[in-house]
Amino acid sequence: MTGNVLAIDLGTSGPKVGLVSMAGRVLRCAVAPTQLHILDGGGAEQDPHDWWSAITKACAELREAEPAALDAVVAVSVTSQWSGTVAVDAEGTPLRRALIWMDSRGAPQIDALTDGLLKISGYSVSKLMRWIRITGGAPGRSGKDPIAHVLYLKEKEPQIYAAAHQLLEPKDWLNHRLCGRFAASYDSAALMWVTDNRDLAKVAYHDGLLALSGIARDKLPPLVEAQAILGPITAKAARELGVPDNAVVVGGTPDMHSAALGSGAITDYESHLYIGTSSWICCHVPFKKTDLLHNIASLPSAIPNRYFVAATQESAGVCVTRFLDEVLYPDDALALGPRPKDAYERFEKTVAGVVPGSNRVVFLPWLYGERAPVEDSKLRGAFFNLSLGTTRSDMARAVLEGVAYNTRWLLPNVEKFIGRRIERLSIIGGGARSETWCQIMADVLDRPIVKIGNPLEANVRGAALLAACALGARKWSDAPTGLGDEVRYAPNAANRALYDELFGVFLELHKRNRPVFARLNEAAR
Repeated sequence: MTGNVLAIDLGTSGPKVGLVSMAGRVLRCAVAPTQLHILDGGGAEQDPHDWWSAITKACAELREAEPAALDAVVAVSVTSQWSGTVAVDAEGTPLRRALIWMDSRGAPQIDALTDGLLKISGYSVSKLMRWIRITGGAPGRSGKDPIAHVLYLKEKEPQIYAAAHQLLEPKDWLNHRLCGRFAASYDSAALMWVTDNRDLAKVAYHDGLLALSGIARDKLPPLVEAQAILGPITAKAARELGVPDNAVVVGGTPDMHSAALGSGAITDYESHLYIGTSSWICCHVPFKKTDLLHNIASLPSAIPNRYFVAATQESAGVCVTRFLDEVLYPDDALALGPRPKDAYERFEKTVAGVVPGSNRVVFLPWLYGERAPVEDSKLRGAFFNLSLGTTRSDMARAVLEGVAYNTRWLLPNVEKFIGRRIERLSIIGGGARSETWCQIMADVLDRPIVKIGNPLEANVRGAALLAACALGARKWSDAPTGLGDEVRYAPNAANRALYDELFGVFLELHKRNRPVFARLNEAAR
């Protein structure tokens, strides 16, 4: 089959929309920003109308640059930020802003749901064993899963819950906007923790878990495979995006899943490291398993009858963004001027000139709590060991190293989970643009880091691969294509002792300061 895929990758900072050939070559991408609303008490919201407006703006840019390629689109495939909730009416119109993956206001409701007489790690033992046996995991106690969002709405905004015809993941809302069909894929529905994932050929809602959660079945969309063809795009959506009205809409997949596909790590145990707003280490596996202590689980993947390992860390690239916005270029009376367009390039040049170890300044990257290898919504960030000799360049490099220490903390837990050493990691996402960060990761993790070509395009490439397989133009057994030239970063043995020492300090800082963070952030979830 010939033709192109319009791949929509909805990230937290906004969508990236790509035109991708059936062979996996990314022809062009366009991006547009969206606004994030951070609210008191752990709220994090975005306006779905804002998502759609940004997508249409990106498509208009593609139309101007690649009209013939846009006219050749035969499928639209969406990947998006995972673990969000959009409450909609029967027409698919949002009833309020979406609660996204950062929103933790449902933590009290999860506390009540998971409570019991005999508990382990805060969970009723009987409930926990039931969730793990059926789903492969359990609701996160931080309150950031969709089940927590829904229970929060049910208790705190009962009029919204009552009026909601469907409660959708961001990807699934976009699909409805594209083709008018309500549906969730097996992978996108997993974090509602009410699906039976024991047989990936027939994932279904579980009546017992629905009853346990108290969520009405009729408010959840029908389940389909990620590669299901949902139907043709509507004439209205085709007109707004500028694609042919005979294009079909594919079920699509969340961002972690598409990143795995787009990184080329499709074979079992091949692993990738994603550094975007958040970060994760991910690989496909042939088994269902749960590590509750370290918040790692294998859940349905986008590939039929395959699981993937979900091990997510909350803050990565956002640490750099916040450092730029709040320390180097603040929008306040201390500002020396607006943030320059080349701020990231200046940042990269600066950190490249600082010695490894940042002159022993250590950064803790938990700006919004943490998910793995510990789930703790009360952890916070910090710079440690500042002195009169510390420069802002030291602090800048320490941000990159702090995220790397956090990743090193996660790595052995993932390796234990999959039962083997990870020999190399493909790196993708915005963080992969930094040569210095790639080398820091290799040195701190003591693993080769391999940057694929165009690492920022991994998600759109993965979404397009899913569509190509759905249409029969590709097979899952085919070798990944369109990855471009690789750049390999080998660990520098000269830095190993230093980073081993500072990683030990990082772990000690967590151990010693966790009670302090808990006390200071007692009201936070």
